[in-house]
Amino acid sequence: MEARNREREEKSPPGAANWPRVVVVGAGAVGCYFGGRLVRAGCLVTFLGRPGPGSSIEALARDGLYFDSPEFQESLRLDTSADPSIAGGAEIVLICVKTLDTTSAVASLAPHLRAGAIVVSLQNGVENAAAIREALRAAGRSPLPVVLPSVVYVGAAMSAPGHLRHSGRGDLVMGPGDDASLAPAVERVARLFARAGVPCRVSDNIEAELWVKLLWNCAGNAVSALGRASYGLAGRSEPTQRVMAAAAEEVAAVARAAGVRLPDLDLVAMGLKLASALGPATSSTAQDIERGRPTEIDSLNGFVARRGAELGVPTPVNHTLWALVKLRESAGSGPS
Repeated sequence: MEARNREREEKSPPGAANWPRVVVVGAGAVGCYFGGRLVRAGCLVTFLGRPGPGSSIEALARDGLYFDSPEFQESLRLDTSADPSIAGGAEIVLICVKTLDTTSAVASLAPHLRAGAIVVSLQNGVENAAAIREALRAAGRSPLPVVLPSVVYVGAAMSAPGHLRHSGRGDLVMGPGDDASLAPAVERVARLFARAGVPCRVSDNIEAELWVKLLWNCAGNAVSALGRASYGLAGRSEPTQRVMAAAAEEVAAVARAAGVRLPDLDLVAMGLKLASALGPATSSTAQDIERGRPTEIDSLNGFVARRGAELGVPTPVNHTLWALVKLRESAGSGPS
């Protein structure tokens, strides 16, 4: 392990010593976007992924990452690994895997994380930070590393192995929540991303921020997948707007019943504006279905349907969207 770290130090870009060492877990669109922005700024980043022929990490190791953005088009050489022990050298670990892979990914990392490491969830859903902490406890980690949730806004997709297509936004929201002791870690991560040109807003109500993102995900992800349409197209269709608005209103009702202090804003109107801002991007749910992969729908509309049932809040639209996406998953992606 020490020999590998020395080798990576020798290959570090100029000025990398002034950056924290970062490991990005998951080499999909989110990991490649935010990790790629850090690499482009000069940070020493290692991308950790599954081994095997045809894997995304293999393509990145062989060809690097072509970062195709409205701002720039650039080929980046990346440091990659399929060995979880590489996380032992990281000061900051970004969890960018799908929610259904969280427990297994964290279990593989747990024995290797250094004391004082900061683990950040860059994932959809509202339960990821708790799931990461639980996986670390189950692995016997004590004391636990610092675990932070974040809210991710980016329109991005892997259009081909090693080819990231960025179509809109690219910013984060973070916050310490009820634990003031997490504030220094939040500020450190926010400064890291700001230095790389990634806007990172610090919120004093991160729970509400997570639920607002969930609300917009539940309104748009399944609709994009079932309609095989971009966010922009879905947001411009009046009948579809009504479905999206109904789903969003159900999420807000469940959040309030759960005691979440949502902002006093027109979240539905903001969500439709967000859909327009993401333009030609399709949802991660749509991308997963088209590639024949399991989706995160259980952590989105499915979570809202389950939580609503627990709290006595009706969620017929979210339940329907959840059920139909699960049906499409079971039936296979079919023709594009």
